[in-house]
Amino acid sequence: MVVVCVLLGSAGPAQAVGYRYWSFWERNGSAWTYATQGPSTSRPSDGDVQGFRFAVSEDSADATKPRGGADFATICAGTPARGGDKRVALVLDFGTAADAPSGETPPAPRTACARVPGDATTADALAAVADPLRYDTNALLCAIAGYPGKGCGEQVTTGRETGKEQGPAKSTARKEQAPAKSAADHGPSVGVLAGVAAVAALGGAALWQARRRRG
Repeated sequence: MVVVCVLLGSAGPAQAVGYRYWSFWERNGSAWTYATQGPSTSRPSDGDVQGFRFAVSEDSADATKPRGGADFATICAGTPARGGDKRVALVLDFGTAADAPSGETPPAPRTACARVPGDATTADALAAVADPLRYDTNALLCAIAGYPGKGCGEQVTTGRETGKEQGPAKSTARKEQAPAKSAADHGPSVGVLAGVAAVAALGGAALWQARRRRG
């Protein structure tokens, strides 16, 4: 009951919270779309273009797309086709200074053409052209080409307000979407803070029941 009271009694504008992580994208025609699989399970075809962007995002809908050119013919111009292999064009955007962890400077965005075996995953293609990679114990991709040197999917305050009055029950549920999207679905995966989400759900149920009684 104490938890529910805290959740229901703290309504008001709040600072938006995001997560600092590498998001994974696929190029469809002239547009980037958030990947529906993680790099460790995605198996691109020869001629595909995929991208990674390091940034602070609240969730997948808020995620920042990779910058720069994304044309396969240009990126892989110097990598001829070879039987049994495939070529994957990768756009690596290390983000901006505003999104960088304290004390770190993001490298300039770059592209690379990975030539890998026909059954290789995106993670394999990335390892072929952007070592060293760093993963955490939950297999979340933490660093590409050694950047950043520390941290992995940490929660940060974005400095923006949510823009509307709402109880933390709803706000907390939104915050928990970011690790789920960025990791398990678009990851490789990261553990979701299930306990916090469960508390938020209980708080929302209590609020609904209270309003129903008053009605």
